[in-house]
Amino acid sequence: MVRARYAPLEIVGDPSTYVLIHGGGGSAWDWHLVAPELRARGHDVVAVDLPTEDESAGLWDYADAVVEAVAEATRLVVVGHSLGGFTAPLVCARVPVDLLVLVAAMVPAPGENASEWWAETGHAQAFREQCDHDGSDDAVYYHDVPAELAAEAKRRERGQTEAAMVEPWPLEAWPDVPTRFLLCRGDRMFPAEWMRRIVGERLGVVPDEMDGGHYISLSRPRELADRLERYRAELG
Repeated sequence: MVRARYAPLEIVGDPSTYVLIHGGGGSAWDWHLVAPELRARGHDVVAVDLPTEDESAGLWDYADAVVEAVAEATRLVVVGHSLGGFTAPLVCARVPVDLLVLVAAMVPAPGENASEWWAETGHAQAFREQCDHDGSDDAVYYHDVPAELAAEAKRRERGQTEAAMVEPWPLEAWPDVPTRFLLCRGDRMFPAEWMRRIVGERLGVVPDEMDGGHYISLSRPRELADRLERYRAELG
């Protein structure tokens, strides 16, 4: 398949530092195609390996790992994918952030843990309906990712311990940071119609949308980078 090529967007204002947070069982590698796209546009990029295999690490430990990796960087654009939606807002509570972008991400409520989130949001029914529509549930995450890249992604999957999954989300309210949500219309894990409802109820906004599945960072990295740049430019 031939993908359309897009000219990098002109940088509006000073360059930013994009902080890329992976989902459960993932790694910084999940962003390895998006990162060079953002760097080509003149920005710094920090992709973090969260301590997902550490039995003692909770949500604040995840946020600490990100804050430590960011060091003295400024003009931060924090991007959280999937389970990274639990960590990304905590980073915003620790350091000054210009923009928070959630990409096919979980949106936690105060006091809710990641294990409860599935039942609280009614995910099971939405997922069953999506599987019935697709005819199979054996290609949920990487169905639109090139085969060799999908195989490499599966090989690189990491463990996800329970500590962060059962810890209540500690913030009392969503951080006071401009927030955008990007929904993937072909997402089989987080079906689009269901995700629109969750985002509306929990963030009070209408999500933005683009084509692609759950791992949009692997299937459409250039288009994702363009979308992130547009969000940043809209800040003025």
